[in-house]
Amino acid sequence: MAARRILTGTCSWTDPTLIACGQFYPPGVTSAADRLRFYADQFPIVEVDSTYYAPPSERNAHLWAERTPADFTFNVKAFALLTGRPAKLERLPSPLRDLVPDAARAKRNVYLKDMPPHSVDLLWETHRTALRPLHDAGKLGAVLFQFPPWFRRTPASADYVRRVPLELPDYQVAVEFRGGGWMDEDAAPATLAMLERAGLAYVSVDEPQGFRSSTPPVAAATADLAIVRLHGRNAATWEAHTGVASDRFNYLYSVAELNEWAPRIRRLAAAASTVHVLFNNNYEDQGVVNARRMAALLADDRQSR
Repeated sequence: MAARRILTGTCSWTDPTLIACGQFYPPGVTSAADRLRFYADQFPIVEVDSTYYAPPSERNAHLWAERTPADFTFNVKAFALLTGRPAKLERLPSPLRDLVPDAARAKRNVYLKDMPPHSVDLLWETHRTALRPLHDAGKLGAVLFQFPPWFRRTPASADYVRRVPLELPDYQVAVEFRGGGWMDEDAAPATLAMLERAGLAYVSVDEPQGFRSSTPPVAAATADLAIVRLHGRNAATWEAHTGVASDRFNYLYSVAELNEWAPRIRRLAAAASTVHVLFNNNYEDQGVVNARRMAALLADDRQSR
């Protein structure tokens, strides 16, 4: 257990409500570079969510690598288009945007099925190239594919999941399901076995239950890396269309709720070389508060041993 690593952090360091609340960044820490440097002094890991809304860029990856300590880790979300979600045309880089057929341009959103095969290949290559600086610096933890509720458990979907690590062969890929039947009680063993065979890291989640997009809070390791993402338990906003994304995750975990996950995380640490614990309750400083508390709980446990 001494060699195992548990890294705890949050799913954003740039959320507008975190910056505006004034509870985390000190006065004078106002630039993008200074905020990242300050965050990296407080936590060993962060998740990049901006790449979910627009493909990653090599320039940003270089800057992130330069502005953080040698042992810092980034998990990077894959562009939504590659997960089955739509993307706004203007979010595509110009080389990709120019390849979108005229019929698809008339739509409000573009889906992967609207893209010609060579443009999809270019999108995969964009991810491979853009993430290379983080990988070469030893700072890329995982590329996270967060699949939507309509990405149902079907043979075709399973084939796509198995294809992902072949498109990103140098990087550890992690998979999070939002419902879709993948982790239903009768399906979970086969799903986890498939991920393990493909070398994919399963993302264990804590989130409101009883929705189409709910996934049970099963803690499982299917690779050398195990990931836990805690989204909060705000059922009132879980599937709501809110003006600000972080409004959906407005939830502060109690110590008792964090203690529910601490033993699960310890078990994951016994099964995987590294565990990433990431708080996605990014409303104001709630994720920061909970990440610090969870890190303290896990540290206290190690010291007591």
